[in-house]
Amino acid sequence: MACIIGAYAYLTLQPKHNPFILHGTNLLGAALLTVSLLVHTNWPSLVLEGFWAAIAIYGLIKALIKRQQRA
Repeated sequence: MACIIGAYAYLTLQPKHNPFILHGTNLLGAALLTVSLLVHTNWPSLVLEGFWAAIAIYGLIKALIKRQQRA
């Protein structure tokens, strides 16, 4: 949970954020929470983390494409 909150704080406080830090931290947080939720099953939260991870992966792919277009 600290990763996700930290990423949100980073986005809010940093005027020009690095998308790799933002989405990577969100993906790490979603992955760690998923492991916890697999041990202590809570289906609604597990589905939420799946969407959270998917959005983070999309953000990372989008950032990689943008970086390649600039090169």
